[in-house]
Amino acid sequence: MWNQGCSQAAHVITSSGETLSHKATSSMAHKAHLEIFPCTVSQLLAAPQLCNDCFTICDCELNQVSIVGVIRGFAPFVTNVQYAVDDMTGPPLNVKLWVNMEDSAQTTVASPGMYVKVIGSLRSDSGQRSLLAMNVRRIKDLNEISSHMLEVVQAHMQVSRKVFDVNMNTTVASQPDWSSGTRPQGVLPNGLSTVQGQVLHQIQVFSVHNDGISFHDLTRNLDYISMRDIRSSLVFLASEGHIFSTSDEHHFKAA
Repeated sequence: MWNQGCSQAAHVITSSGETLSHKATSSMAHKAHLEIFPCTVSQLLAAPQLCNDCFTICDCELNQVSIVGVIRGFAPFVTNVQYAVDDMTGPPLNVKLWVNMEDSAQTTVASPGMYVKVIGSLRSDSGQRSLLAMNVRRIKDLNEISSHMLEVVQAHMQVSRKVFDVNMNTTVASQPDWSSGTRPQGVLPNGLSTVQGQVLHQIQVFSVHNDGISFHDLTRNLDYISMRDIRSSLVFLASEGHIFSTSDEHHFKAA
């Protein structure tokens, strides 16, 4: 999808299975435009605002964006339903979905604890950012979470021409040449597998605490990953110096 960045056609599969085709063009200020831009919550909260509801990431003007996260809160109103969606990259993002309250199916799309994929437009009201959703879809196959994470990394590498680590921070390493298609599937730019990257990210988020994160909390937050894979990732990350144990062998912090 992202082989040619913002300058080529982007083909997007909607939740209904419909394929959308969009030919991106550059303005005089070289601002690019994608049909649906995969993002994390932290990127949306930090995206520069040009004017009103116009935001950019890496000089790419945002139209529709997609995020994947777990619902932490749910509040139905007369004309809309509001969700607090948390992808664990930042504070939960408020998502507003306009609905017909007479249609019960629209008001029961998802409930707290469920993972969802949201497609919508970023908005800002009195300094508070939210997502005006066009579609909120419950995720039944948890592989979509890993898939979305890889799409986020790949999209932002293409539009910025930089290498990012698992937290989307730029690294000093030069970008490998993957034009021949030799990049291992499921491997992030810093050499970690997708599972290892998600385990490391969770530990980094909780490293602000003195004891870091416990193994119990880690497996609970990553309940879509097998305990065996989490254990093997911890062994690898510790051996590579990415993490270390704190109060006991079951608590971890990022190096």
